[in-house]
Amino acid sequence: MSGADSRRNFAGKSLFVALMAAACLLITGILVFLWWVQGAGLAAVHPFLPVMTSYFLGFLIMVMVAGTILLLVTTLLGKDILVTRLLRGLAIRLLLPLIEFLGRMAGIHRDRIRQSFISMNNSLVISQRPRVKHDRVLILLPHCLQLVDCDIKVTGDIGKCARCNRCDISGLAGLAEKYRIHISVVTGGTLARKVIMDKRPKLVIAVACEGDLTTGIRDCYPLPVLGILNERPFGPCVNTSVDTAKIDEALRAIVS
Repeated sequence: MSGADSRRNFAGKSLFVALMAAACLLITGILVFLWWVQGAGLAAVHPFLPVMTSYFLGFLIMVMVAGTILLLVTTLLGKDILVTRLLRGLAIRLLLPLIEFLGRMAGIHRDRIRQSFISMNNSLVISQRPRVKHDRVLILLPHCLQLVDCDIKVTGDIGKCARCNRCDISGLAGLAEKYRIHISVVTGGTLARKVIMDKRPKLVIAVACEGDLTTGIRDCYPLPVLGILNERPFGPCVNTSVDTAKIDEALRAIVS
């Protein structure tokens, strides 16, 4: 990857990285404050407790600082660095709610934060250089990709598509045949979870809006999920579209 490509790759994730660093600083500040408030009480219990607490607090701070630095390096280099899976879990499970809260306090739209999070998640997944057999890859598509006036409903079976090329379902059905992978069109999170439980994939490529992708990535962890945002020229949940070239590119990178 060239220097220009690396900078472009980092640009989409910089917001999430900055908010993650702010979240770590906030947590550190809270811990230091609690230690300061409770210092006298701890000393009264045992003279070594304040010292032990200081060591523990220092360890937590080092872990958070090191994690943020590793996240930055992984993003810039696009390479798996030891604890990428752990970092992804930390960002998804622990820090995301706090990061969204800090973003709202700073007046940043929630969708911008989620777009940056999805970009960061994708970077961490790809950095692990996953190679998955075609029958262990699952693509989940929202039903709103299909035109509302289409007489053929492909929910659950994309093979029913008549390939009229009026919507992106046609091209995606072609990708399913090209890579011999399973693609499922779902109507919501409940059906998506059922499909994942039935198919038991090793990697999921999901197309959805910012909110659904963020929720899906969080709910599926530790299962790796690559999120691809749909385009909504007519508003949410109706006649949406997706860049099929992005899905094709992802499949070339992961299907063995």
